[in-house]
Amino acid sequence: MKNCIRVLALAAVALVLFSGVGCDKLKARDQLNKGVSSYKNARYEEAIAHFQQAVTLDPKLLNARLYLATALTNQYIPGVDTDDNNRVGQQAVDEFKKVLETNPGHDQKITSLKGIASLYFNMKKLDLAKEYNHKVAELDPNDPEAYYSIGVIDWTQTYVPRMEERAKLGLKPEEPLKDKKVCAALKDKNWANVMDGIDALGKAMQLRDEYDDAMAYMNLMYREKADLECDDPAARAADLKTADEWVDKTMAAKKAKAEKQPGTEGGITLDQPK
Repeated sequence: MKNCIRVLALAAVALVLFSGVGCDKLKARDQLNKGVSSYKNARYEEAIAHFQQAVTLDPKLLNARLYLATALTNQYIPGVDTDDNNRVGQQAVDEFKKVLETNPGHDQKITSLKGIASLYFNMKKLDLAKEYNHKVAELDPNDPEAYYSIGVIDWTQTYVPRMEERAKLGLKPEEPLKDKKVCAALKDKNWANVMDGIDALGKAMQLRDEYDDAMAYMNLMYREKADLECDDPAARAADLKTADEWVDKTMAAKKAKAEKQPGTEGGITLDQPK
């Protein structure tokens, strides 16, 4: 008889606990819905509070965590180097990473990887941004934007140090790098990124017809390559000619796009959770 009473007592406790868990999940969904409403009305701080409540009540509610990460991303201001702003950016990265830790579905994984890559790029953590764009490309090799983003990062990593050295030498824009030692050092530093960028942008254009943004960066990348051809004037001239050709292709693609879709603009956007 005592055993029977003990079993019934344990069952009652389990029922109470189960009911509490179920209640938390319902509350979490309510907070998620309230957060979505605030998010759609651009009340991001209010939305963040709701999403934080939702993930606290139900840590497995992935859409709530995705929305939390995305709302935090919207609060992050690229280029503003303050402790508060950097903390918001890192919080967004951390939330996206928590989604990845749960073995999410394909779309949720892609959204999280792209979110992290975009945040790292804006936070000027370029090696990490490239790493996560490569992860996107591995998961979805038919995504042209992943390859385009890799190309943009490669260009950024080559352009900045090259222009710093040119400024030190006092060179005019049209002047080649005359200092052989500086040029050799830059070539050692930048050549791999230049070739990687050209390859990535080429893949992007293979996957998307008339990809004018990728064409524009291909022009810029060939100008990077040209400035590293210090010991080969003919190769430098050929690279500059190729760059000019990409300018013409870019303008033609933009004109064709404008004629097909007047009044619209292209661009890379971060997919938002639905």
